Amino acid sequence: MTHPHDAYLPPGADFSHRYVMVNGARLHCAIAGTGTPVLLIPGWPQTWLTWRHVMHALASQGYQAIAVDPPGTGDSDRPLGGYDTGAIAATLHQLMAQLGHARYQVVGHDIGMWVAYALASDFPGVVTRLALTEAVIPGLAPEPTLFAPAEDNIFLWHFMFNRLPDLPEALIAGREQAYLTYMFDKWSHRRDRVAAQAYIDAYAAPGGLRAGFAYYRAIPETVRQNGERARAPLPMPVLAIGAEHATRDAPLLTMQRNALDVRGAIIADCGHFVTEECPEEFLAHLLPFLSREG
Repeated sequence: MTHPHDAYLPPGADFSHRYVMVNGARLHCAIAGTGTPVLLIPGWPQTWLTWRHVMHALASQGYQAIAVDPPGTGDSDRPLGGYDTGAIAATLHQLMAQLGHARYQVVGHDIGMWVAYALASDFPGVVTRLALTEAVIPGLAPEPTLFAPAEDNIFLWHFMFNRLPDLPEALIAGREQAYLTYMFDKWSHRRDRVAAQAYIDAYAAPGGLRAGFAYYRAIPETVRQNGERARAPLPMPVLAIGAEHATRDAPLLTMQRNALDVRGAIIADCGHFVTEECPEEFLAHLLPFLSREG
């Protein structure tokens, strides 16, 4: 089965696409390879496509890479509610069960890192290894100050804006190109490597903005849940990766307080969209970690 985004795939990539009904909503995922299952969760404002290079590499190393469009994202349905990380994690757990995977490894980027943490915490006997990159987790990381330095505010200001009811859609509808291009320009370091137009098109589709903002509007509930989750540190091995020109060591510092077995890395000369900007460097940390030797 082909997909409109297949034109972006690396040479030789062989991906299939699955559509699975979970709790009455359709979820889309792209799958590559056979072997140990690895669930890949993207963040905002991206889709499964951000994992294309990682998927291709995992497939060549004996893994089955499953990159999902979480609810509200890409080709998945956009329900009106249920965007707190506990609800999303439960949905993705059901997806993996329907795909036949009782235990699996998880990798999350950006908001996908929030969801991946919830998935590992809520289903600790299911998630065997957890890799997290390029985010801090609401309720676990210290809250940023309103008067953060300008270079930090580039990565923070949208948290408040995206959470406002109704106003973001009113201002951005029809201007998705300008709004999201600003994000990709400011958050990336190797801008030419990011498939920005594919993501802009996805979020410009009906319901795309609302569903993307819904993850931010659910932050109070996610914070409440994470207060409960933080009582028990994660038992599985955790890898936390930051990028030099984005979150740096923040993912590691966040997880050191919330997991028993944590290792970290910072990828040099890289921006926020690490899986596209620096996939080889990212994989140099990820592949050994996912393997038994890691």
